[in-house]
Amino acid sequence: MTVWLVVAVVGTATIAFKAAGPLLLGRRRLPDQVAGLVALLAPVLLAALVVTQTVGGDNRLVLDARLVGVGAGAAAIAARAPLPAVVVAAAAATAVTRLLT
Repeated sequence: MTVWLVVAVVGTATIAFKAAGPLLLGRRRLPDQVAGLVALLAPVLLAALVVTQTVGGDNRLVLDARLVGVGAGAAAIAARAPLPAVVVAAAAATAVTRLLT
């Protein structure tokens, strides 16, 4: 029963948190500096997630085939490849690295 209570409390808190912005700000615009900061939050959080999932281990850095795959994906993005090609390049580089090591 307590698990469902925690789920309900977290769900209610999430809804309240998401509703707070529109309710408190209404039709007012954010200041330009704050709007610029908010626009940068998603890419920064995504980059942090990618880095922690790529080189994170049990309290140590893990440098393995995943890092090669992320590098290949980054190179494909830099070459302005379409998203499916980026995914295939990253997966192929990871697979080849794992095959060779």
